[in-house]
Amino acid sequence: NGASFFFICLYMHIARGLYYGSYLYKETWNIGVGLFLLVMMTAFARHDLAWGQMSFWGAPVITNLFSAVLYKGDTLVQWIWGGFTVDNATLTRFFAFHFLLPFVVAGATILHLLFLHETGSNNPAGLNSDADKISFHPYFWYNDLLGFMIMLLALTALALFFPNLLGDPENFTPPNPLVTPPHMQPEWYFLFAYAILRSIPNKLWGVLALLFSILVLMIVPILHTSKHWGLTFRPVTQFLFWTLVAHMIILTWIGGMPVEHPYIG
Repeated sequence: NGASFFFICLYMHIARGLYYGSYLYKETWNIGVGLFLLVMMTAFARHDLAWGQMSFWGAPVITNLFSAVLYKGDTLVQWIWGGFTVDNATLTRFFAFHFLLPFVVAGATILHLLFLHETGSNNPAGLNSDADKISFHPYFWYNDLLGFMIMLLALTALALFFPNLLGDPENFTPPNPLVTPPHMQPEWYFLFAYAILRSIPNKLWGVLALLFSILVLMIVPILHTSKHWGLTFRPVTQFLFWTLVAHMIILTWIGGMPVEHPYIG
């Protein structure tokens, strides 16, 4: 539940950056994209720590993506597994990854904030007028505090009263290496990536498509040609933005469907 709330905030933050034109702060934006990749790696390591049926069978599917690396791919996969198959050694390594990666995420977050404070944040109008600015305290302080309290209250209610609401029912089953789940899928925040991956039969091209679906965010500043930063006065770009949001929702929905016609490429 905590991971789900975290990714909800993360996706909203990325969408806000695209809508407000914050990607024009190139250093801050590119560090944020790298931070997004690190968070996804940390979340994947956490997903396997549950060690249920879905985690057990999902681990080899995702880790086998590294076998697409030329020449040393199979060796890299065996190193991650700690053997020739997913076993207790794999679980121990994922514990280590999940413990160490948050420190890297914290360092990247501090760097992200340092660059942000050099330039300041953007606004919906994309204008930088001192005449329109107001004091951070108390106006924004109370506004942010209210949003934080609402999110904390919702997370607390979810954790106390519905702790298993967002979990995969299949993952409450102990892992069985002899029985493959009939319908495998990752957590909802990875479904868009899973839909991209499974739509391409070739492993290497699938991995590249998955990687570039995130790294494409780095070329957004290069494609920006307008004098306006935000999308408030750019209706065509607004349409493209909401088209992107719709595509993400559709990919997430398709990723949760069985691997059968018409949900496969």
